[in-house]
Amino acid sequence: MRLLGSLLCPPRVSERVNHRQSVRLGRTVKLPCPVEGDPPPLIMWTKDGRNIHSGWTRFRVLQHALRIKEVETDDAGTYICKATNGFGSVNINYTLIVIGKWVSQPKPSECNRPDLDMSEPKIRPRFTQPAKMRKRVIARPVGSSVRLKCTASGNPRPDIVWLKDNRPLMDEEGGTGGEGKKKRWTLSLKNLTPEHSGKYTCHVSNRAGEINATYKVEVIQRTNSKPILTGTHPVNTTVDYGGTTSFQCKVRSDVKPVIQWLKRVEPGDENKFNSTIEVGDHRFVVLPTGEVWSRPDGSYLNKLLITRAKEEDAGMYICLGANTMGYSFRSAYLTVLPDRKPQPNTIPTATSSSLPWPVIIGIPAGVAFILGTALLWFCQSKRTYCLSYEDYIAHQQLLLSQGGTGLAPKVYPKIYTDIHTHTHSHVDGKVHQHQHIHYQC
Repeated sequence: MRLLGSLLCPPRVSERVNHRQSVRLGRTVKLPCPVEGDPPPLIMWTKDGRNIHSGWTRFRVLQHALRIKEVETDDAGTYICKATNGFGSVNINYTLIVIGKWVSQPKPSECNRPDLDMSEPKIRPRFTQPAKMRKRVIARPVGSSVRLKCTASGNPRPDIVWLKDNRPLMDEEGGTGGEGKKKRWTLSLKNLTPEHSGKYTCHVSNRAGEINATYKVEVIQRTNSKPILTGTHPVNTTVDYGGTTSFQCKVRSDVKPVIQWLKRVEPGDENKFNSTIEVGDHRFVVLPTGEVWSRPDGSYLNKLLITRAKEEDAGMYICLGANTMGYSFRSAYLTVLPDRKPQPNTIPTATSSSLPWPVIIGIPAGVAFILGTALLWFCQSKRTYCLSYEDYIAHQQLLLSQGGTGLAPKVYPKIYTDIHTHTHSHVDGKVHQHQHIHYQC
């Protein structure tokens, strides 16, 4: 496939801007960068040709703007917002003018105050912004800038001296920011070169004591080249149906790159997606991209996670890394194995009754129990009694004396129907004789 030469959806300026901005000294200014693109572009800011980065502590790169706090005279200059997404780039230029200087007049009540003499208790120095001093090892590329802060307080107001590799820092080696000799809490190193690498120590002291803090600055040479995809990733991958897998992409770049994942749209599936990008002879859909991780070796890593893999997830995937100097890409294929689970049987069987099996068994058993009980009751109500003839006569006389026979069970006299005699002769000469009498009710 061909990816080069067909760059669609480049960044574009979404609204008009005022290219000439002014701000008063000490105030805060915001330079807007209203750009949009698909995929969302990477925003880079420069001042007078130098990249603005996190080392510029008063500068904050926002999503669509650059904010500068506590503006200084040196902040005046030319600012450029450059937006790129690998499919193109666009610049927005600004000229920033810093106006005047605020002069704070002391209050009359503060003039000649007797309580400000040296009779006040002495307080040794302490750092007032320790959170801004946590990062003590700082790596910056050649041509960038860095600001080292050692803001402190104490009584009397402490002095600050900067050292490089344990030697006093000369003025030509780095400028210091501040309004007065005793407010030099920040060391600014601009247009860095490899000679700026070293250990910088701020020595803060007054008559009550002293404190120190050391920063290690490493200036890194850079080649100003487009990103390079290192290693073998992404690689061709096979996953079971319904399983989870991932592609990863490792990019080496002088500045933090944009890493974007694309998936080729198979012919006939274009209508399944809201928007696609035409690249060469194929169309691609832009996939959601997670966080880009910075690695200690200076490279950047990003992963594409695929969960509950389905047949439509199979196909070609592309990892694209881009910065302001260009882009690189690499492709890999995902294969999704067929679903091995048996399909449910759609033909109903005798066991697929909607009634539970206890009910199926209980109904016939209950019917049998009821029929058996009724049959037993019927037999009991119809049972008869056989009595001897003498007992039968006595029983009839008893019923007559009670005045009725309607509720009594039926009884019948025993009437013999046959009498026969058996004679047995034993070996010992004895003769035994008995009779069998057969009765019938």
